[in-house]
Amino acid sequence: MGECWQLRKTGLYDFHVQNGAKMVPFAGYAMPLSYGSVGQVASHNHIRTSVGLFDVGHMVQSNFRGATAAAFLEWLTPSSLKSLSPYSSTLSVILNENGGIIDDTVITKHSDDAFYVVTNAGRRDRDLAWFRQKLDEWNSSEHANDGKVEHEVLEDWGLVALQGPKAAEYLQKLTSSDLSKLTFGKSAYVTIGGFTLHVARGGYTGEDGFEISIPPSQTAEVAQLLSQSPVQLAGLGARDSLRLEAGMCLYGNDLDEDTSPVEAGLSWVIGKDRKESGDFIGAEGVRKHLKDGPPRRRVGLVVEEAPARQGAQIFAPSGKDVIGKVTSGIPSPTLNKNIAMGYVLSGWHKKGTEIEVDVRNKLRKAVVTPMPFMKPNYWRG
Repeated sequence: MGECWQLRKTGLYDFHVQNGAKMVPFAGYAMPLSYGSVGQVASHNHIRTSVGLFDVGHMVQSNFRGATAAAFLEWLTPSSLKSLSPYSSTLSVILNENGGIIDDTVITKHSDDAFYVVTNAGRRDRDLAWFRQKLDEWNSSEHANDGKVEHEVLEDWGLVALQGPKAAEYLQKLTSSDLSKLTFGKSAYVTIGGFTLHVARGGYTGEDGFEISIPPSQTAEVAQLLSQSPVQLAGLGARDSLRLEAGMCLYGNDLDEDTSPVEAGLSWVIGKDRKESGDFIGAEGVRKHLKDGPPRRRVGLVVEEAPARQGAQIFAPSGKDVIGKVTSGIPSPTLNKNIAMGYVLSGWHKKGTEIEVDVRNKLRKAVVTPMPFMKPNYWRG
């Protein structure tokens, strides 16, 4: 707790403390790890079977507006945004000149000239400086002849994620909008208990759920509304094991600036029409990996005996040749197996390939396993 004074706080800091949260530093913020006596595994299991609420207000929420906003964001990312329908979202990646991942992001299109973009807290300074630099370049070029692009950061806004198979049933009691029509990857403005809020269907757990953006003055009140029984408050501990079972990347562990979306198994975020002709930053590096195949690939692993953690080296079965390393690993509460994610040299990435992982100076057998490790339960209508 000693260093929490110099960490940033979300609008729910006091709410967490009142609810018995154990606060820890994460991405420059004081964030809840867990609450009261509820352990990480119990919290994880509650979200897989019922419903939990996460504070994700440390994430950076932005609006990009202007006649050329879609073209600007199609320069920053390899996604097809012009063809995205209004109030639809896509996972995307912001790339550097080499095609490495500056950050992963969710982009929601409200209209052809308005986009809502969520980026990672740990990449805040890098992302915001990059946005500023690229906006200056864009707005002073002929690209902006049809209109400049403006960027607004929604500072101090709240963002909460209601996640789990009972999330829709719980939220439906608080709104007259028919949530069954709001399918995975879609968003809408919904009135919840008298507050009109931006609600996106999706999340970071593999379960059905909603990410709800809240103006600063309403954040604590909305969190109170969304945390009545059977909702349990959930922290970073459960968030990490849930997202890993769902095969989702954590920036800084599983993604970085030296990794391309092709290596990361994220080629699907690259728009079909943009693979050949897309004029996006980093296109040359990405195309090389698409054409020649990447030198290494992100894979899922099931590890025998002991859980492999970030940084553990991956070996060929002889135990002599290093072929990669683990980037995230946990004992999976849902599967009762040790699961991990990591990168291996191309050729070792095929399903069922047997390899070995160095866990605490002992080689453990592991098998390359498709991700997600559990079947996602998204609401697709």
